[in-house]
Amino acid sequence: MFNKQSQTTDKRVGLVYSDIYLRHRTRFHPERRERLTAVMDKLNETSLLDRLISIKPYPATVEQLTYVHIPQYIRQVEEACRNRLANLDPDTQIVPESYEVARWAAGGVLAAIDEVMQWQVVRAFCAVRPPGHHALPDRAMGFCLFNNVAIGARYAQHKYNLKRVLIIDWDAHHGNGTYDIFASDPQVFYFSIHNYPYYPGTGSAAERGEGPGLGASLNVPLLEGRGDAECIAAFKDKLLPAARKFEPELILISAGFDAHQQDPLGGMGMTTQGFGELTRIVCDLADELCSGRVVSVLEGGYNLPDLADSVVEHLRQLMADE
Repeated sequence: MFNKQSQTTDKRVGLVYSDIYLRHRTRFHPERRERLTAVMDKLNETSLLDRLISIKPYPATVEQLTYVHIPQYIRQVEEACRNRLANLDPDTQIVPESYEVARWAAGGVLAAIDEVMQWQVVRAFCAVRPPGHHALPDRAMGFCLFNNVAIGARYAQHKYNLKRVLIIDWDAHHGNGTYDIFASDPQVFYFSIHNYPYYPGTGSAAERGEGPGLGASLNVPLLEGRGDAECIAAFKDKLLPAARKFEPELILISAGFDAHQQDPLGGMGMTTQGFGELTRIVCDLADELCSGRVVSVLEGGYNLPDLADSVVEHLRQLMADE
């Protein structure tokens, strides 16, 4: 149960990582295992790794996957991997190990939420793959098998009885899967900045949720190449007042770094320092509203050096007030 009275002054930050995430061995594909090896190699070059608390992931159960995915789809992914099919959709490549790796990716987020909710750490970053925010309840999409952040939000609702979870998505591509999953849920607020109207073509400002969830989604579509200033302004002018009104008990980040100006798939023109500023804004918001609790989950980012630098800057800001 969420209880601000139990806040600790120790600002320890956790890191979820396992070599199992390298077993999703895509070939000639932007979402490849080298993304994580580049990140971990960079962390090993810095002093940050020694300051991070290692969080051991575990595989999400089928029941936990069904928090957001229909059973038929989960079986489809398992059978496709067992039968050694090459793709779930034109963009989403799989190998025989991909089903298990995707379960561990979702489970890594659950492990991070456990540590944060039980005050073992205050913030955590999940260096997991495959990514998740495009995955829909009934199909894979955009390199994503299971929607890691969405499963995490539902898990926080189920296990810790949270009533208000905020998801912040700064990937260059709209998290259409996450939006769809929570469109009618007033207890999960989804905020996204993204390059529009590019892939997946969703995320207009008119998409604000539906039914009881109307108004619990805030999409801020941005034109190509607008860079740090416009993204930061969207956080300050749009996110902050909406989040303060919502009063989240936990903040989850879909942390895609393909908005970087050097990324081959993004086109949003952000810099490494810009990601650091977005992180600082979110951390300050978390300190104000939910005792600092943030779980950040890797999504996109395909230029390896800039992905690694951006993750390091992201972690520096997550750790800034230790």
